[in-house]
Amino acid sequence: MKAMIFAAGRGERMRPLSDHAPKPLLEVGGKPLIVWQIERLVRAGFADIVINHAHLGYMIEERLGSGGTLGARIRYSPEVEALETAGGIAKALHLLGNEPFIALSGDIYTDFDYATLRPRIAHIAAHPEQAIAHFVLTDNPRYNIEGDMGLRDGLVTLTPPKLNYGNIGVLHPRLFEGIQPGAKAKLFPPMFDYVQAGKVTGEHFQGSWFNIGTPEHLAELDSLLRANARS
Repeated sequence: MKAMIFAAGRGERMRPLSDHAPKPLLEVGGKPLIVWQIERLVRAGFADIVINHAHLGYMIEERLGSGGTLGARIRYSPEVEALETAGGIAKALHLLGNEPFIALSGDIYTDFDYATLRPRIAHIAAHPEQAIAHFVLTDNPRYNIEGDMGLRDGLVTLTPPKLNYGNIGVLHPRLFEGIQPGAKAKLFPPMFDYVQAGKVTGEHFQGSWFNIGTPEHLAELDSLLRANARS
């Protein structure tokens, strides 16, 4: 079972910090954001990790290398310019293989247990005609109070009340086979066609979750993690 971490975004709202380092390498609690994620994936048994990158991507490769020091086996999918989520996956399909994989952003912090997604991966692999993706949704943060999608009886919906998409999911590779490698393509709204067809399951995660979009977000989380480490 594999995971893909998205690390190709420019991080415009994180400037000037992201002028000098890719956003996933910015540190909170003494570690880069992306390292927190890799460590959680490895603990959950997902050591085979693909990372795409664009802006200052060489710094990610220099910092993480092959992943050995973190217990991971990392391979990279470099992009000249960011290809969006679906485009990035399409370019990396040769590294991901033919089985469903975990997909997550490199600029979130969470204590979500990725091991809980193993049954979801197995179900999607065995029954792609029933479920082709699984999304982890969270409470709505203050910057997305209206939410993104609903959840009813274990299925993602487009009807309210809506929750926040947590940038964590399980995706089947066949979703991206029609995208030419190197082409830009978004995951949404095309994914909503599968939502409307009832082929996207979901869950509401209510644990710790932060999307680091601005220097203020980064500073807040850093202070929280350091305070927790002292307590």
